[in-house]
Amino acid sequence: MTAKSKKKPVKSKKKVKVDPITLSVVRGVLETTQREMTLSLEKTARSSVFNLAHDYSTSLFNHTPEMILQGQDIPIHLGSLIPAMKATAAYFGDDVHEGDLILQNDPTYGGGHSIDTCMYKPVFWEGELVFWTVCKGHLTDIGGPVPAGYNPDAKEIYAEGLRIPPIKIWDKGVPRKDILNMLLTNMRARRDQEGDFNALIGACQVGERNLLALIEKYGLEQVQACIDELLDMAEKQMRSLIKSVPNGTYEGTAVLEDAGHGFGDMDINAKVTIKGDNCHIEINSPPQVPYFINSYEGNSYSGVYLGLMMFAQLPPPYNEGLYRCVTVDMGPHGTLCNAKEPAPHMNCTTTPMETLTDAVRLAFEQAVPSKVAASWGHANGLNIAGWDKRHDEEYVTMVLATIISGAGATPQQDGWHACGPECCFGALTSGDVELLEYSYPIIIHNYSLMTDSGGAGKYRGGSGTAWKVEPMNDDMTFIMFGEGRRIPAMGAAGAESTMIPPKVGSMDIYRDGEVKTLRDNVIDVIKPGEWVMNRNPGGGGYGNPMERAIDKVVWDVKNNLVSIKGAKEDYGVVFKDEETLEVDMKATEKLRKKSAA
Repeated sequence: MTAKSKKKPVKSKKKVKVDPITLSVVRGVLETTQREMTLSLEKTARSSVFNLAHDYSTSLFNHTPEMILQGQDIPIHLGSLIPAMKATAAYFGDDVHEGDLILQNDPTYGGGHSIDTCMYKPVFWEGELVFWTVCKGHLTDIGGPVPAGYNPDAKEIYAEGLRIPPIKIWDKGVPRKDILNMLLTNMRARRDQEGDFNALIGACQVGERNLLALIEKYGLEQVQACIDELLDMAEKQMRSLIKSVPNGTYEGTAVLEDAGHGFGDMDINAKVTIKGDNCHIEINSPPQVPYFINSYEGNSYSGVYLGLMMFAQLPPPYNEGLYRCVTVDMGPHGTLCNAKEPAPHMNCTTTPMETLTDAVRLAFEQAVPSKVAASWGHANGLNIAGWDKRHDEEYVTMVLATIISGAGATPQQDGWHACGPECCFGALTSGDVELLEYSYPIIIHNYSLMTDSGGAGKYRGGSGTAWKVEPMNDDMTFIMFGEGRRIPAMGAAGAESTMIPPKVGSMDIYRDGEVKTLRDNVIDVIKPGEWVMNRNPGGGGYGNPMERAIDKVVWDVKNNLVSIKGAKEDYGVVFKDEETLEVDMKATEKLRKKSAA
């Protein structure tokens, strides 16, 4: 091999025949490679955000670059990887060489939010660029005035942390120690950030190793032909689905609630036009605001694609072929979902992305009501930072456990508990309480499901979670971010909740002998002996709650998923005896008939 990059990578001179056995093997190697990359991140990373919560994603691209495999990781990462990879490759052009490693987090280069940092490794075979291995992970800090990056007081992007446009941190196999030192010097908890950087680098190298071994065994032309077949396979599946949708234009609108920014509730509208086997999605959102909920275009692709895939529910392969028949218009530059510099943006991967996802999903459900499903709980999270006297060093982390919400119900079943938020769609984990307490000087008093938090319906929404923390030996800064604190997750097919407060997010803070409930995004400090408790919303319900089987309501009450009061108000179920949970069938039938009227 040589280290020189040529402008036109190797392509097959003639169409190579692909047999199904080889195709299956190549596909399996690609999928295994991606999984091995994610396991490398989990097992070698330093921070709890990586090694416990798994807030990272991996993917493989060909030389074009076109995504040939996306990991079944964090959806809000995966869509933006496509424009970000293209922007990064275009920035360097021919100046890409064997042994290079590129870092990027800037949303103006197709990225998500700048706390999510991408590593790109070009893969060469006999001097030709043939693949890219890509890893994206949520660093616990990216510099700036506020620990962990989320700054609700930011009026522009420059107040949110380091912006890193595409930059080589390895040049022809030689680490750029000066660049790495400059970046890490500007980040809190340097040891964590450096460990996570090394994990990202290692995962990219694992991907490179496996891809080169694949070419060594089957030859470049055969591998490329198999990849082309997999891209075409995904395209055919999506085109077949789109073709089954009646031609026409369908709209969905979702409300983004005011989370203390003072601009009021905002509508995000998605208009989906189906014509044959092609789909065009047009997004309309309000003008950008001087608050950290603006989304740049690359990030918004993730929200749109997630809404599409929630509707599509297609089997693998998952690659860029899925989106060949889909075009997207994000609306005018300078709007909430197509922001322009210097709009602040750090909260964008949850707010407004989950609302954008809901709008797109609702539009598709107008087209095919039989595929309707309820919304998942939106993210309502907490970051913490302080000084760890045990090690005499600063600590900072995003507590991913604090955004674990409930999944939405479907036409077949109740929503899953503690599975959200919607932007992560089940790929995020909360980690062991004991490991979090070991890693940081905190006491976690409880981490539990919340009674009455699941949206009412014939099928109940999944329950949200409560997470309560106290600092051990010094002051602790906490930063609230997100929404879903006033408007519950949307139900579907007639689902409607009567009890609203338990189904939305909030945060309690205990100090000076009093508990105060917060519903705005704030930065504050608590001391040992004080605590904060974060509550996350549940998922939406499906169908008329008065049609929910009575025995299921009783089971929910027995298991503290629904209270006695919730059973009556949300489901019309009345108990004769609150100890034995004997149902008063006559009163229940009367109440349900009254509610139906």
